[in-house]
Amino acid sequence: MHTTVRQDGTQPVPDGLDQAIRDTAEAIAALVRDAGDAGGMARAVPGSDWTVGEVAAHLALANELMADLAAGRERPYGDGTPGSLAEANAQSLGVFTERRAEPLATMITEQAGAFLAALSRGAADGPAPATPMGRMSRNVLASYLLTHMLGHGYDLARALRRPHMLDRARVGLCMPFMLSVMPRVANPATTAGLTAHYRIRLRGGESFGVSLAGGAVQVTPGAPAERAACTILLEPVAFLLIALGRLNPWRAIARGQVLAWGPRPWLAPRFPALFTAP
Repeated sequence: MHTTVRQDGTQPVPDGLDQAIRDTAEAIAALVRDAGDAGGMARAVPGSDWTVGEVAAHLALANELMADLAAGRERPYGDGTPGSLAEANAQSLGVFTERRAEPLATMITEQAGAFLAALSRGAADGPAPATPMGRMSRNVLASYLLTHMLGHGYDLARALRRPHMLDRARVGLCMPFMLSVMPRVANPATTAGLTAHYRIRLRGGESFGVSLAGGAVQVTPGAPAERAACTILLEPVAFLLIALGRLNPWRAIARGQVLAWGPRPWLAPRFPALFTAP
């Protein structure tokens, strides 16, 4: 992943990330408009308590939230734990009652554009925004926005039986957020007492190390310095779907999307349970 440094020393979003955000927002908007034309806004989303209309409303609100954060406006929204985020989502959807396809589709794309406009105005000079998943640079926030849209875009595509918009390139652009948030979403119940060094490789993509000791989790981009006890090779889209709680790891293993080796390969099935989906 590459970035171009401006003359003033600030960095715009990494190459391709801005276009991926625009394209993903447009793809989601097209799904929402199709759902409205077919009377599908009330259709249930598999694996969720939400309807298509509620997912679309959540995406519209979330893109607005991200645009405000990128512009430097404080927007408290839970504390990053699943329970607090679920409560914040429920409260926001209770107040915002729009469920029509066209207004929501328009809001999704407009707020994605507002987010990118905030970054282009040089807001990166300000303090790191306080997001629902902690403070992060605006470049990582952009990766967060893309990851969030892809997760819910996948849900909409499944509900409407349409092709999803995840691919290897977009997963790569999600990695700055995924790597930054992994220590925060570590599950104390499953990491306690475990000492291990994992090497995670995405097929055709990047590698990173995950070290666990004394309940602490450290993520290192690139190959880990120490010899990994377990190396896991994953198909990139499968990795993101597992990480976001959209794909059962055993199903991915059965499909040949996950391979593991090393001195302690039996650690591989434990890895997904070490984290709670953001």
